[in-house]
Amino acid sequence: MAGDAVTDELLTRARELVTRPGRALLGIAGAPASGKSTLAERLVEALGADAVLVPMDGFHLDDAVLRRHGSWERKGAIDTFDGAGFAHLLQRLRSGGDTVYAPRFDRGLEASVGGAIEVAPDVPLVVTEGNYLLADTGAWPHARAALDEVWFLRIDPVLRRERLIERHMRFGRTPVEARERAAGSDEANARLIEATAVRADRIVDGA
Repeated sequence: MAGDAVTDELLTRARELVTRPGRALLGIAGAPASGKSTLAERLVEALGADAVLVPMDGFHLDDAVLRRHGSWERKGAIDTFDGAGFAHLLQRLRSGGDTVYAPRFDRGLEASVGGAIEVAPDVPLVVTEGNYLLADTGAWPHARAALDEVWFLRIDPVLRRERLIERHMRFGRTPVEARERAAGSDEANARLIEATAVRADRIVDGA
């Protein structure tokens, strides 16, 4: 993020959501490697017991399913997530009342782990982050409707691609494979995601 002043501003707004009656849901959207996870984790860490992070990535379809669909090479595209399942989870979180167990995506396994995130009924703020929180197709508008606010995190595209290449290499791709993936399906996804920024409540400079 662009300096401590921005961090303070966002944290202040998150604290305002915490103090609202009932449970609030905050979404952080952005293209791959824009820094969504880092921002969400910092907010939740700063808020302590008042917030829990439930990332959208827990709704990745399993690799075996993607291979059956012929979409494994495009993993990360909007149709490789269970958007309806994610929207349903957000609606459960919105209603409160019971403990909710959400899935977590394990990058080491490249798979989701069910029931890995516990959200107690007394947690006042749930933060979620993901690529498609502002998408307007399929079940995604239902996910957006469950969120009180969505912030869109935007960084320089060259920096974002460099981060993405580094991430791919960190998880086992060769430099050539990492660049091809970043320039191929990842870039197509990024263009789609960037087009949704107009629907955000706030644009955050992630420089």
